[in-house]
Amino acid sequence: MYRIILLLLIVPVLIQAQSFSSSEISRWKKQSKNVTIIRDNWGIPHVYGNTDADAVFGLLYAQCEDDFKRVEMNYIEKLGRKAEVFGETELYNDLYVRLVIDSSDAIADYNKAPVWLKKLLNAYADGINFYLYKHPSVKPMLLTQFRPWYPLLWTDGSIGAISTGDITAQDVKDFYNGVNTQLAVTKNLFEENTTGSNGFAIAPSKTKSGNAILYINPHVTFYFRPEVHAVSKEGLNAYGAVTWGQFFIYQGFNPYCGWMHTSSNVDVSDMYAEEITKTANGFFYKYNNQWLPVKEKKIVLNYKAGETIKTKIVIAYSTHHGPVMAKRNNQIISVKSNNRDMKGLMQSWLRTKAKGFDEYKKVMELKANTSNNTVFADNKGNIAYWHGNFVPVRDKALNWGKVMDGTTSATDWKGLHAVDEIVHVYNPSTGWIQNCNSTPFTVSGSASPKKENYPVYMAPDGENFRGINAARVLSRENKFTIDKIIAAGYDTYLSAFEVLIPALIKRYNENVSSSSMYYKELAEPMNVLKQWDYRVSENSVATSLAIEWAQLLGPSIRKIYIEDGETDQVHATQHFADSASAAQLLNTLLTLVQNFKQKYGKWDIAWGDINRYQRVSNDLQQKYDDSKESFPVAFASSAWGMLPSYNSNYFGGTAKRYGISGNSFVCAVEFGKKIKAKSLLAGGNSGNPGSPHFKDQLLMYTKGQFKDVLFYKEEVLKHAEKNYHPGE
Repeated sequence: MYRIILLLLIVPVLIQAQSFSSSEISRWKKQSKNVTIIRDNWGIPHVYGNTDADAVFGLLYAQCEDDFKRVEMNYIEKLGRKAEVFGETELYNDLYVRLVIDSSDAIADYNKAPVWLKKLLNAYADGINFYLYKHPSVKPMLLTQFRPWYPLLWTDGSIGAISTGDITAQDVKDFYNGVNTQLAVTKNLFEENTTGSNGFAIAPSKTKSGNAILYINPHVTFYFRPEVHAVSKEGLNAYGAVTWGQFFIYQGFNPYCGWMHTSSNVDVSDMYAEEITKTANGFFYKYNNQWLPVKEKKIVLNYKAGETIKTKIVIAYSTHHGPVMAKRNNQIISVKSNNRDMKGLMQSWLRTKAKGFDEYKKVMELKANTSNNTVFADNKGNIAYWHGNFVPVRDKALNWGKVMDGTTSATDWKGLHAVDEIVHVYNPSTGWIQNCNSTPFTVSGSASPKKENYPVYMAPDGENFRGINAARVLSRENKFTIDKIIAAGYDTYLSAFEVLIPALIKRYNENVSSSSMYYKELAEPMNVLKQWDYRVSENSVATSLAIEWAQLLGPSIRKIYIEDGETDQVHATQHFADSASAAQLLNTLLTLVQNFKQKYGKWDIAWGDINRYQRVSNDLQQKYDDSKESFPVAFASSAWGMLPSYNSNYFGGTAKRYGISGNSFVCAVEFGKKIKAKSLLAGGNSGNPGSPHFKDQLLMYTKGQFKDVLFYKEEVLKHAEKNYHPGE
């Protein structure tokens, strides 16, 4: 096997600005008159347009008003152009993106898009560009004019969802930078990366009103999604959360139904070991005993260097499987995936206008959602769950969690599974559905799908402690209301410590005496932990001890996503607890107690004293400071079974932990004759520190206190702060 050669060229170029034409400006001004934006008393934009395209125009204008910086950055990332802003360090992250997402394909899709979709794409770009025209003081980092094909860079609306097996940007750098490492890069499994989402659906049989209830609870980086409402005279009336720059409601509801997406571990991408040879005519790869030419593509990567932009030209390679992305164990690895698909964008829009289960399921037949599970409820009382959507048909006898043999058609995909073939449940007899990025085989208690009925690649997700806790709280209530579903979603129990703390106590009891090394310093902390009920609170010392101790025990007990043959988080944690030595458990706690004394002057520090929420700027990477205003938070990481996820960490120079991800937009909605809903957003809807809506929900967020959703226009008008056309 031959090493593929990288060609590099460095050329300086200047950054150029883009101006708008008089015809564009005239068109935007005309369209803005068809759009009304009403900001309610929480700063949430309710956008009303004559047409769907008008609503999209106003929705993107409003998003830019709230946080243009994040709108722009999401597209810079998906264009593979971060190095043009942040410099050469981002170069191979950009190459990683560009290998799997080709802008020329997005442009081609735009040119052939159906008329209705092209109108929406044009309105998307026009709304952002009109904002830039009306706000000349706003200086984009890079994108001075947005193009209508940009949304076609996404598959299903989840901006961060790029599927490449376990290939990383570091693998790409090692290969295309000529290092060709022989070892796989180990994934970072620190607590702050434990994200995901919770979705609950409750059937009429378990609600007080006899109406279905949906609980929408994505866990993402803070300020990653704003709360919006888009309405048109063409039947659009959707409320919920968008990722900055999206023109459709990603997780939310309309008058008929609601949808919540959790992250899926369904196998949607595969790695192939390619056998490569070199001849006088170039590189060839072996496939079904034939030698086929390796495709070559020139990728132009720009990066910032001082006041200029320099260019590297990379010759990238691919087979019919997909781009060549790594070399491991002397094997050249290509990746087959579906990271950019026009049908994904069509599906994301069409589901927002579905009028119930049948229409929503019909939209699912596009089979282009590669990154999400779906929890669903409607006003007819239906509840449903789909584990993934885009699921390739494969040979069930093979382990698709491993690198596949690329030399044979036996490892090719055989089309896509029908929607009713993937793991799903419709109207389960238990009356409830939960998914917390966990196995679908406990999604509805005794009415859950059976694991033996599905191939492993459809649901390699393991069980986690969040899933255990969610099933527990949903099964014990039979008269759910919106307030009760919120209380369930904010259950304070940390189920992981049902396993870990008893193991600690057992080893302590076996090894402690008045003369032991553990007695003097651990007697009081152990007494606190022995009395703990595994529930978090701001004044809980046990919570501080338990979480900080567990974090030191190792990454295996925090791992949620697994490969075929691996144990899941719950089994891994139980195995660890059963086999861990006294030294592992007690020495770790002893180290923690000593660290607490050194850092805080005492070991008995309350959780709320160190676990904080701080929002003092709108920087893309906020700098945290113990000397600035912050607020105590009782919640903890989802890794320990916490349903209201709050991932926090220490930062350089801080003695306190600060939240960076977890619960973001949260909403509970009841589908009766009239929609009833409550919601909560991390911090506030505006990214402007000078806005009253920058942190008007901050204290509410720390307490889990929700606000009423204003869904009907008469309600919106009663609570209106501002009523205007875009550009005014």
